Amino acid sequence: MEERIQNIKNEAMAQILGAESVAELEELRIKYLGRKGAINELVKEIPNLLPEKKGFMGRLVNEARSIIENTLSDKKVELESKKAKTTWFDPTIPGIKPPIGHLHILTQAKEEIAGIFEKIGFVRVRYPEVEWDWFAFESLNMPKQHPARDEWETFFVDSATNPKYGQMVLTPHTSSGQVREMERSKKPPIRMVNIAKCYRRQSDVSHTPMFHQFEGLVVDAGINIVNLKGTLDYFARQFFGAQRKTRLRPYHFQFTEPSFEVDISCGICNGAAHSTSSGQGCKLCKAGWLELGGAGMVHPTVLKNGGIDPKKYSGFAFGWGVERTYMMKSGLQIGDIRTLYSADLRFLKQF
Repeated sequence: MEERIQNIKNEAMAQILGAESVAELEELRIKYLGRKGAINELVKEIPNLLPEKKGFMGRLVNEARSIIENTLSDKKVELESKKAKTTWFDPTIPGIKPPIGHLHILTQAKEEIAGIFEKIGFVRVRYPEVEWDWFAFESLNMPKQHPARDEWETFFVDSATNPKYGQMVLTPHTSSGQVREMERSKKPPIRMVNIAKCYRRQSDVSHTPMFHQFEGLVVDAGINIVNLKGTLDYFARQFFGAQRKTRLRPYHFQFTEPSFEVDISCGICNGAAHSTSSGQGCKLCKAGWLELGGAGMVHPTVLKNGGIDPKKYSGFAFGWGVERTYMMKSGLQIGDIRTLYSADLRFLKQF
């Protein structure tokens, strides 16, 4: 009889734990604990046992009854709780938002820059990062002995030389897209902004071997320096805000004439050229101003190389570094351009 009690208890527990509804539990309760259930049938057999066995078997039956009752109760609570979760939902309860990433600071900068120029009619274009010498240098009126074409400045690709376009290089500036855009458009007006990766062999607090530039090019009849100045002033106001100062310095570039560089007051030292906390010279700008990039009127030779008649049309171009420009944006205090390429989440999550 002891073995029968153990088997009935184990069988009842297995069926109860496998039950999938409250109705099924009720059937099992009747089967094992009902008036004609298996436990009561065992109780009826106890009087027929030997006197020394009655007490022991009685305790085993009561223990089995108690275990079955507790298992039934726990399983009923579980099934009713699961039913409540699947049949009731409060749509007013705030959802739990999963953690998600966001665009990198430089991607945000490129989109903001493109958006500013698109509002005044510029079209964003993209040209190769691996470029021919012709588009990177030769077509831009740069002589073969120019320092920028030295291997200590430019990354040359180990590949066969093209008889028409020369050697292959990693594009050192977005200006390489100027002649490509003229050839693509074939006829003015042209209003392009080219935002792309560039490569130069430089590395310090304000330079990295790989960086980003945005190149603007406008070609049409009657374009002059006033149009260029107005475009740059518009961008400065939209991107930096009225509190930052800019200045123009006469300069020389092979592909523009006249040419100048555009500077903006340093956002680290606010144009003071020194650190107010230590009295040391500003680590980034050295003189209160930071060069953003070059600009000027497109050289007639460049227009000719792009298939544009310089007697009918004129144009202006400008090229600025995205990283350097964003570092000077109001509200940011980034003293080392290499920080922008850091994998430190403490820095990246700020943007």
